Amino acid sequence: MYQLARPFLFCLDAEKAHELALSSMELAYRCGLNPLLATRPAPLPTGFCGITLPNPVGLAAGLDKNAAHIDALAALGFGFVEVGTTTPRPQPGNPKPRLFRLPEHEAIINRLGFNNAGVEALVKNAEASRFTGVLGINIGKNKDTPNENAVDDYLYCLDRVYARASYVTVNISSPNTQGLRDLQEEETLKRFVATLRERQERLAAQHGTRKPMLLKIAPDLSDTELDAIAEVLLATGIDGLICTNTTIARDAVAGHPRAGESGGLSGRPVFARSTAVLAGMAQRLAGRIPLIGVGGILAGADAAAKCAAGATAVQVYSGLIYRGPALITDCVTHLRQRAGAHP
Repeated sequence: MYQLARPFLFCLDAEKAHELALSSMELAYRCGLNPLLATRPAPLPTGFCGITLPNPVGLAAGLDKNAAHIDALAALGFGFVEVGTTTPRPQPGNPKPRLFRLPEHEAIINRLGFNNAGVEALVKNAEASRFTGVLGINIGKNKDTPNENAVDDYLYCLDRVYARASYVTVNISSPNTQGLRDLQEEETLKRFVATLRERQERLAAQHGTRKPMLLKIAPDLSDTELDAIAEVLLATGIDGLICTNTTIARDAVAGHPRAGESGGLSGRPVFARSTAVLAGMAQRLAGRIPLIGVGGILAGADAAAKCAAGATAVQVYSGLIYRGPALITDCVTHLRQRAGAHP
């Protein structure tokens, strides 16, 4: 069904098409027509950070920033759903247009800028959902919060999402909030993660349950920077790592009319670099911290390649735009075959 709708959606402005697709999916779910959109994959239980995922294919943050469509998205067959990025206060994001398709490259450029209704709205939506599966909540900082005070924004969000989240992802790798990626610098990151980890343990005692904390990093990092990040993560005891966010590099789309647009590039062109970062971090962390692979998954074979590089689970976003919900089952099928070949 999605393949029939895609040509129409691709005739629209990318952001308007995004909103229409979500509202149409929500309507289909409420009318009980979700089976027309997707065939749910058979279970493939997978352990990750002490959580059992029904299958290891999840939705990456960014598609449902305000947790307004959790039930409808989960019904597509995802093993876990990550919502956000959310910030302490609502913010409109960057000026439009800010979302661009590059169909020839199966890619998207976005400079949305953490546009969201704020963490209180996200929590209200999440609490109203009927979803009882694995829910990740991705947190960030407001655009006008200086980096020296950034940790306060993350602490504020962590406090508010903790009770509803199955795990929390700390996003310091979006290229669309000025200076955000500077938080990945070694000494800054060490203090930053240590502060969040202290609050995490305090919340675990307060709520009587410990929720994993994950960090999401950029693909545009040198080997030296990756070495430093690995040391910080091992020293601070972070629970998991997501490799990677979007890239600011444009080599793979050079010459395209949209290549000069600022923002993060996702989809097929980021696959090689994000997978290389994933493999590099898997080697550095040597199994001590589990990994989620994301970036450029447009087929089941891509998901299998991420797991071969060291990921326990994967996430999709741009691939969903180009391939539709059938991508989920394709990924689970390939991962099941891989698990059967390597029990």
